[in-house]
Amino acid sequence: MSKNIFGSVASTENFPLMPAKLPSLIALLTKNVPESCRPAVANAVFPALGTLVSDVRFDLIDGSQDKEPNFMCVLMAKQSSGKSAVNAPIRFILDRINQRDKVNRLREKEWLAAVNSCSSRQAKPEHPDDLVIQILSDDMTNAAFVRRLADARGRYIYTKMDELELLNNLRTSGTKDVGKIIRLAFDNAEYGQERVSFTAVTERVPVRWNWNASATILKGMEFFHSRLVDGTLSRINLCTIVRERGAEFRYLPYDQSFADSLKPFLDNLESTHGHLQCDEAFRMAERLQRKCMDISYQCDDPVIEELASRAVTIAHMKAIVLYIANGCRWDETIDQFCEWSLDYDLACKSHFFGRQIAIEQSREIVTTHRGPVNLLAYLPANFTRQDLLSLRLKVGMSEDCSPILRVWIRRKYISYNESTGFYT
Repeated sequence: MSKNIFGSVASTENFPLMPAKLPSLIALLTKNVPESCRPAVANAVFPALGTLVSDVRFDLIDGSQDKEPNFMCVLMAKQSSGKSAVNAPIRFILDRINQRDKVNRLREKEWLAAVNSCSSRQAKPEHPDDLVIQILSDDMTNAAFVRRLADARGRYIYTKMDELELLNNLRTSGTKDVGKIIRLAFDNAEYGQERVSFTAVTERVPVRWNWNASATILKGMEFFHSRLVDGTLSRINLCTIVRERGAEFRYLPYDQSFADSLKPFLDNLESTHGHLQCDEAFRMAERLQRKCMDISYQCDDPVIEELASRAVTIAHMKAIVLYIANGCRWDETIDQFCEWSLDYDLACKSHFFGRQIAIEQSREIVTTHRGPVNLLAYLPANFTRQDLLSLRLKVGMSEDCSPILRVWIRRKYISYNESTGFYT
């Protein structure tokens, strides 16, 4: 075991390990899956949890107001690594919505039958206002997607995709890249389509859409290849599964006892509404933002700087959801879990895409990218400019030391003695 740049003990794959003590809801949702799958499950449950939340808003540390908690999560892992471990927890979380959807799909079918049975001279029955269907098939069209968003009346719709490329079903001639919809969803921005046909869907509505998707590593890298620096990847929560050879891999059963234990948390998520003021979550987000910037400057790694802001927002949203699920009571385990989740998200993105993002940023093209390297940790207590230059060249960085030295001095990481020429 070693310690990675985010301050947590890391496995050989350099992903931080989960805290020993978890928030009660996360502990419950991860207890029945193999240990190697728990980090993935702990992140992947949030799109489903967020779909139970409606009319909840909070403020972000950048001054943005009335943010709604929304989640998009991609699980990238090798074949036969256990990606299906997320299925049962998500199914239990969404069970109550699934039951409501079954009733509403039947009502919708009856309404359509009534519409189709009307003659051209008869007034057609209007679409019921309360006919909300939240869980969508992964084989939806763009028009169906917009229609469900409009019908949801402020609630979130949800999709689970076993294959990441199914997202491309949402592409139309007007939206050639599904990345646009992903970016709009993170910001709850408006999306829709204008049509002139009487029967066509014509709507513009806020994108309230949570989703999960899985992919093998190769498929995931192919999907994000052209979406690394346009804001698409940074808006998604990324997780993986590291399954060690020979390790025990066994699922425990999900039963009525599990459902009963889960119910109070889900009740809290559905019954809480309005603008929330959670000072502890706000202060946590401020601290995590400072931490990410420190890591970025100490490692002189623009990739972390590129990803950090929205990663902090994702952690902030998770804190709000856990706070609501806990009966609007803060717990230190929420703080510890959300910090780990941030570290884990950034570690996954750096592991899979760090090198490619650096190339896209027109930085250095390096032969390998093992994640950010804390340069200060590899320099002696007293070092010269040449020491730093040699280290930068060794890890594949440019020769220009001046900008980062100025930043380090300004942020008081180091001091400079003009008489000796040494940095301390």
